[in-house]
Amino acid sequence: MINKVKQTAEEKYEQLKAALEGTNDQFDADLLDTSAPGEPIPSGARHPVSIMLNKIIGIFERIGFTVAEEREVETDWYNFTAMNTPEDHPARDMQDTFYVRNAPNMLLRPHTSSVQSRVMTTQKPPIRIIAPGRVYRNETISARSHCQFHQVEGLYVDEGVSFADMKQTLLYFAREMYGRDTNIRLRPSYFPFTEPSAEMDVYMGTSDEKSYRLTKGTGWLEVLGCGMVDPKVLENCGINPKKYTGFAFGIGIERSALQNYDISDIRYLFENDVRLMRQFGSAI
Repeated sequence: MINKVKQTAEEKYEQLKAALEGTNDQFDADLLDTSAPGEPIPSGARHPVSIMLNKIIGIFERIGFTVAEEREVETDWYNFTAMNTPEDHPARDMQDTFYVRNAPNMLLRPHTSSVQSRVMTTQKPPIRIIAPGRVYRNETISARSHCQFHQVEGLYVDEGVSFADMKQTLLYFAREMYGRDTNIRLRPSYFPFTEPSAEMDVYMGTSDEKSYRLTKGTGWLEVLGCGMVDPKVLENCGINPKKYTGFAFGIGIERSALQNYDISDIRYLFENDVRLMRQFGSAI
């Protein structure tokens, strides 16, 4: 069918070409005003999510991370079991995850951690990847949350990888993203696939109204979650936890776009409103 369409298109092209060539001798060049301006062609613009995504990917590619992508409809094992999420964990609740009807072990991935588990089961360390992509969660759509959004997760597994390696990597990211003088702090947290786990904040200050509002008067803004890969995750994926260690982190792209471009409602990012897109015509 594709070949048939191709042949039809080529035939039409040849017919038009022959018709134009046949009229060349009769064409009056004086009728054409070559000094007249051409019809304006409006230029497009990158979506703010794409701008942020490309910027984050570029930062990590400069220090040796490679991009890994995988399917959005995943199995329960790669999403949860491999990532050390027990069956009674709240993330498995139907209120959080979209499961595929009549296929109880299939779901729309709620995070890109499934990319990490697939890579770890198919590649041997050293592994240094970032996994950007769209994810889905069964949440009420509002100005601050949506049922679909984007993440970039990172993973580094090798011999001798330490918490200090993770901190320095994330400090580099923060200073490339927010400025060379940016300071960070790590707060203890919990994720089922990392131990120890932490939330990373960057110091934005309170010198202006925007910073004060973003940080709720504290000066600190939470930007990502991170931690050392739990040995059970490595074991589930066939990697020897006694020989290898690693760290992982995850960044929400929409949150970064809202903060960076002072967009008040996450729904604007999914409505394809040309008035919003026109504001990013000069963005790279």
